[in-house]
Amino acid sequence: MKHLLSSMSILGLLAGSVSFPALAQAEVKVVASIKPVHSLVASVMEGVGTPDLVVEGAGSPHTYSLRPSTARKIANADVVFWVGPQMESFLETPLKNLTDGATVVTLKDAHGLTLLNFREGGNFEGHDHGDHAGETAAEHAEHAGEAHEEHAGEAHEEHADHAEKKHEDHADHDHEKHEDHADHDHEKHEEHADHDHEKHEEHAEHADHADHGAEAFDMHIWLSPQNAIAMLHEIEEALSKADPANAAKYAANAKAEAEEISKVSDALKADLKDYQNKPFVVFHDAYRYFEEAYNLNAVGSVTVSPEVLPGAKRLTEVRAKLENLGVSCVFSEAQFNPRMVAVLKEGTGVNSAEIDPLGSTLDSGPQLYTELLKQMGSAFNTCLSGNS
Repeated sequence: MKHLLSSMSILGLLAGSVSFPALAQAEVKVVASIKPVHSLVASVMEGVGTPDLVVEGAGSPHTYSLRPSTARKIANADVVFWVGPQMESFLETPLKNLTDGATVVTLKDAHGLTLLNFREGGNFEGHDHGDHAGETAAEHAEHAGEAHEEHAGEAHEEHADHAEKKHEDHADHDHEKHEDHADHDHEKHEEHADHDHEKHEEHAEHADHADHGAEAFDMHIWLSPQNAIAMLHEIEEALSKADPANAAKYAANAKAEAEEISKVSDALKADLKDYQNKPFVVFHDAYRYFEEAYNLNAVGSVTVSPEVLPGAKRLTEVRAKLENLGVSCVFSEAQFNPRMVAVLKEGTGVNSAEIDPLGSTLDSGPQLYTELLKQMGSAFNTCLSGNS
């Protein structure tokens, strides 16, 4: 009997050793660029595997430098998810050098996703671009080209008319007028020099948003819950293709996460509905998707580009806006020094709060995306209600 039991145990071990390799599967290696994207990918992969995150902690894709260890993870990945080159430009070269078998999923191109333009100059009420909101990059490039040609034609005609009139007027001037004109020109030259300096500062701030085509779109696409749901579907399709054995699990996870996002978003709409007409200013133009999802009323930004600190002229303009438009709140960001916002609003009675579009203070993982929505909703609610 002992021999029989011993033999059965050995057979069981042998059977286990034979069957285990047949059941085992090589886990698909997945990398996601930033925390919100990583969260969506992690939610679809839950119970199957865990994606690696590139930009960890409080890092910003605007200023990120790729570490060698992270570069190796990207090089060995089967699937890489990112927003696109306009958001994570540091990934362009590593992604070009991936092996032929690897898949790169650019989520700005996800089916059903809506793209919105950046607003010009930080003065949103005059530069809404409502006619171009939600169009494709190709359509936007076409419109930009048409606008450029039209503007160039108008400018040429206006310049010719102006030059002819100036010539006639100048011919009628006597010597005394000529001297006055010379003095006036000198003053105008000085004013023009000052104006050019200010315009140069504004141009430097605006550089990142002024390009034609796809780069004119706001790439903070995850701040729209509907975009996040579109991204979930794209993520599910890519993972199911790379790992067909777990396709059913990916589909179930994506469906469950989409339902959870919709539930959280509906709650936020109810929480924020009383503040839709209250004007506010953000640190930089990164929140249009969130604003439009909840019908919020941003009237400007402190700076146009987060890489360029605003100059004195810009801060004066924003302060005037705080005082003249009845601004309820000015928002700072976790990635940038809040001291500037504190100085800006000093003495105005305007509330302030910090918002964090990347979820940099949140723990990475499947739960981060919905927590990010809740955190942002709470910040807007508190600040616009006057309770900050």
